[in-house]
Amino acid sequence: MVRYRRVASLRTPEAFRDYLARLGVELSFDEDVASGSDAPLAQPLRLGSGLTVGNRFCILPMEGWDGTTDGRPTELTTRRWRRFGMSGAKLIWGGEAVAVRPDGRANPNQLMISERNVGELATLRRDLVTAHERRFGSSDDLLVGLQLTHSGRFACPRYEDGKTCREPRILYHHPFLDDRFGIAPDAPVMSDDEIAGLVSDFVWAARLARQAGFHFVDIKHCHGYLGHEFLSAVDRRGRYGGSFENRTRFLRQVVAGIRAGVPDLDIGVRLSAFDFVPFRAGPDGRGEPVPVDTEEAASLPFTREGYRYAFGGDGTGLGIDLSEPRALLDLLSSLDVRLVCVSAGSPYYNPHIQRPALFPPSDGYGPPEDPLVGVARQVEVVGRLKRYRPDLIFVGSAYSYLQEWLPHVAQGVVRTGQADFVGLGRMALPYPDIVADILSGRPLQRRRICRTFSDCTTAPRNGLVSGCYPLDEFYKTRPEAEALAALKARS
Repeated sequence: MVRYRRVASLRTPEAFRDYLARLGVELSFDEDVASGSDAPLAQPLRLGSGLTVGNRFCILPMEGWDGTTDGRPTELTTRRWRRFGMSGAKLIWGGEAVAVRPDGRANPNQLMISERNVGELATLRRDLVTAHERRFGSSDDLLVGLQLTHSGRFACPRYEDGKTCREPRILYHHPFLDDRFGIAPDAPVMSDDEIAGLVSDFVWAARLARQAGFHFVDIKHCHGYLGHEFLSAVDRRGRYGGSFENRTRFLRQVVAGIRAGVPDLDIGVRLSAFDFVPFRAGPDGRGEPVPVDTEEAASLPFTREGYRYAFGGDGTGLGIDLSEPRALLDLLSSLDVRLVCVSAGSPYYNPHIQRPALFPPSDGYGPPEDPLVGVARQVEVVGRLKRYRPDLIFVGSAYSYLQEWLPHVAQGVVRTGQADFVGLGRMALPYPDIVADILSGRPLQRRRICRTFSDCTTAPRNGLVSGCYPLDEFYKTRPEAEALAALKARS
């Protein structure tokens, strides 16, 4: 298998820049990272709603597989949210994905919002805010949202005989994903009437989120979940498929319902702005795309027109065309939805473009490209979208893989206007206060830096709670750590 340089081995700015040049990768990079109130990453940003976000760091939503089976937070959930609050980031994008109803959960321990649970979600938010106030003195410039979701074809809402039970809800039959995830050819597709009912569920969930004290809700449209699947439903008939207008009808109806019922609640959208074909492990373990233009694919219905199921794709299955994502941004602007968090692809079928990592999870594949290429791809796309719609507020993703060089690239990106906020996902698990260290000018704590070992993914894929088992002392001592080590030894 091809071996790529570890970021940790690139010990000087010159070494990092030289390696980027060898890869043919361009990334904004500031050799000197500023601290103090004048630093680019410390600048506040005022929203159109009048709220101010105190700096340019954002904690991205991450599920922990550690709620109760009826969707309530546990002590593990609370610990994670408190650490988000202590990070120093002033934008919390949703905390984690929260299902709007039972059949929309991606795992049986995913959080869910309901009248019965709303009080505990309010407490969870207060715990985060209180942790922030205790460390930084005030939460006046802290913005906390809640990500609302239905998991669609990746729904696994309950246990059966001790194992998670897949109960997918799909919008159309996909020529690759149906077979990969065990969806029968005659499995029912959600009807237009069922979707109309789901719109009402999202609107009601938004009302509860406001009751719990959240500043905004994210209508999740990324990573292959249901909102994202609407955007690629080109073959679906009826009111919610085919044309771009129909494929965005669900989003428009949810936004309209929230505006009518909860007018003081801000709205954001986390979006997979581009997608590729599904990947699989090749003979050498590295990821390879499923065939689209080969004899093996000749009998598939989409080959004459290219790969049509990638929103933001160019038809080849491996390229980007931002025409429809730009149209979606135009729609969001017209709906006065200003908060946009950009991601890509899906952790289920092409994780290397979604969260670049050197080490794959147990059910994954080795990186088919240097992960820095994936980082640069996402940074470039966000920059292109920001130039197109400078009136919108953009959060970028995929920064964790930069490791020691994250602050340097983050400052360069924000300083040059390629994004408004730098989103941190996996890095916030072992090292949430990297934000506070960067903003204060303290040296980074190298032993806490995420190295993308992917245990935070391998664990939940095997029914264990998520966490940073290699670097977080709390998770190192939990019984799940032994189970995870044994599982990895067998794989």
